[in-house]
Amino acid sequence: MDLALALAALGEGTTDPNPMVGAVVVRDGRIVGMGFHERPGAPHAEVRALEAAGPLAQGATLYVNLEPCAHYGRTPPCTRAIIAAGIQRVVAAIEDPDRRVAGRGFAQLREAGIEVIVGIRSDEARRLNELFLKHAATGRPFVLLKAATSLDGRIATVTGASRWITGQEARTLVHRLRARYPAIMVGSGTALADDPELTARTDPPAPRQPLRVVVDSQARLPVTARMLKAPGMTLVATTEAAPAARRQALTAAGAEVLVLPQRAGRVDLAALMDELGGRGITGVLLEGGAGLNGAMLERACRQGDVLHRAHAHRR
Repeated sequence: MDLALALAALGEGTTDPNPMVGAVVVRDGRIVGMGFHERPGAPHAEVRALEAAGPLAQGATLYVNLEPCAHYGRTPPCTRAIIAAGIQRVVAAIEDPDRRVAGRGFAQLREAGIEVIVGIRSDEARRLNELFLKHAATGRPFVLLKAATSLDGRIATVTGASRWITGQEARTLVHRLRARYPAIMVGSGTALADDPELTARTDPPAPRQPLRVVVDSQARLPVTARMLKAPGMTLVATTEAAPAARRQALTAAGAEVLVLPQRAGRVDLAALMDELGGRGITGVLLEGGAGLNGAMLERACRQGDVLHRAHAHRR
């Protein structure tokens, strides 16, 4: 299962909105096939592992970090391939919460006489696919808040300057996170103060650039903003209160302008999360300032939707 998880992680940043999945076929104590899911539409990990094993899959054990799919999507059900290959036992880490699967895959395998064991390395499997699991269960993206703070809990000086509170190690981590998350979100204040590109700059280059989301109730983002010229797409989430001329200018500059309902005079963040989730955005890296970060935390706490986790990088 450790190997299956390691294989699954090779799909980081390329499988979204699908999960990262790895599979290993073992017969008589020997690995005879393995594979991972590379991208949407490509063969699933189980199918690749079974193809690698060939006839040696007969009577073997399949290890996989997520329940095999039982439905037709871009590819046929993995359960059908597993049964046809003659697999004797399936060892899985966790159930797939996707309503099209949600235990049906395990049920189909058991009905075919295959032994199914679930729960091996479950914590690691949930952590690996936390974005997919949150989106599959709720329809909304998993949100990770990234904030650089000084030892006294400040995110900027009294003048608003904040480059750089962190060191190179932390900045490298941020770019890896940007490469993993399908969207980055900032508020208009951060966009105006820093004029960021909000791109993933990694070595080797990231396979795709995240969607840049600017929460901007008045559509104040200038058409000269660097992010509008950077690779990838920029979405400006605004309201009817934003002047029509500004919205039109941003559209002409290449941004997608999304008009959402207001809450206390600002963009309704719950409506924004619903919209992003509906577009298949499984995860959002929140890089806002104090205002947006506080508003997002308040919304999450009201809904009982906060998972506390922290990474510390001391300069």
